Amino acid sequence: MGTLDRYITRLFLTNIVLIFVFMCLVIVAVDFSLNFDEFTKSAQHILESRGDSPGFLAKGFLAVTLVADLWWPRLFLLFNFLLGPVLIGAMGFTCAYLVKHRELVAMLAGGVSLHRIARPILVVTLAMTGLLVLNREVMLPRLAPLLTRDKADAGKRSLGTTFDVSVDAQGRLVYSSKADLDTNTISWLYVYERDAQGLMTRRTSAETARWDGSKWVLENGQAFTRRPIEGAGAGTRLLPEAVPSFTTDVDPTALRLRRYEGMASNLSTAQVGRIIDRFKKMEQTPAVERRIGALERNRWGRISSAASTILTVIVCLPFFLKKEPANMLKQSLMAAPMALGAFAGTLVGTTASIPGLPAQVGVFLPVVMLVPGAILAAGSLRS
Repeated sequence: MGTLDRYITRLFLTNIVLIFVFMCLVIVAVDFSLNFDEFTKSAQHILESRGDSPGFLAKGFLAVTLVADLWWPRLFLLFNFLLGPVLIGAMGFTCAYLVKHRELVAMLAGGVSLHRIARPILVVTLAMTGLLVLNREVMLPRLAPLLTRDKADAGKRSLGTTFDVSVDAQGRLVYSSKADLDTNTISWLYVYERDAQGLMTRRTSAETARWDGSKWVLENGQAFTRRPIEGAGAGTRLLPEAVPSFTTDVDPTALRLRRYEGMASNLSTAQVGRIIDRFKKMEQTPAVERRIGALERNRWGRISSAASTILTVIVCLPFFLKKEPANMLKQSLMAAPMALGAFAGTLVGTTASIPGLPAQVGVFLPVVMLVPGAILAAGSLRS
């Protein structure tokens, strides 16, 4: 790498870091200011649970600590969302700096082509996109439990959660008010068995259920059977049946997959693939097929999103790299609609279902639409 490449690379990377830090600080500051009461209430609750005096300074310091604890893993998530706009903004600031100090004119006068100037920008863009892929496949899956936390969960490390009604392989409805997936324990388990018409025939309940590796061991497990009893009168009371355990395929692994399904973008591609394989083993109802389609778009949309980011940078290059000195503010205003349209189209194309196209194909429509623009943009850089 020559001196020119190192200079432009250093300038471009500096702008990327500065813009990213500025945007993250603004986002965190706005969230803290809008939810200041919630953070202070959480801080007061923590101090009272410890037996400490909830003074103003103590609450304020702990509230700031909770904000930092809540947001530091989210910064890795923000990196994925903000990388595209940050690259475009950093490219604009880099070119504006070169134009302002007449360095771009000096390069062109010295026989350096615009393609040669654009090369380090594209190399850094490829490197940052690779860092995005590494962040998505390695860091975010490790931080996934922390990313599921809300403001009230700041400071916690537990994977405790509530989950919706699940249907196991036998068609039974399984519900619990709370699940602690760190200890494989769920509270207030309810299991509803149904007949062919969908009417409940048996209800099993337990205060606590703990997974022993093959089944749920129930504490105070009871079952009530709802079927006619021969010779029973209208006021006959049904006695519960003691149930020591409950066997089902809704195990802690299934609950974890269900837990992360709503935030599949935080999982690695391999983890998303395992969720898809699990759904493919289920009965293929329209609801299951929709969920498989959404997960397939998430899996293949990652490739499309990364490629679209690179293509968008190429499309926007001619707005900033010009042979003649130009007003960079005007060029930025001209490039903004193009960049925003490309990012919005990528977001819609990688998340929305396109009728008539498989999810694995439909997500690449933004790439197909950006390729001609990128070819034209690369050809327009003439000097």
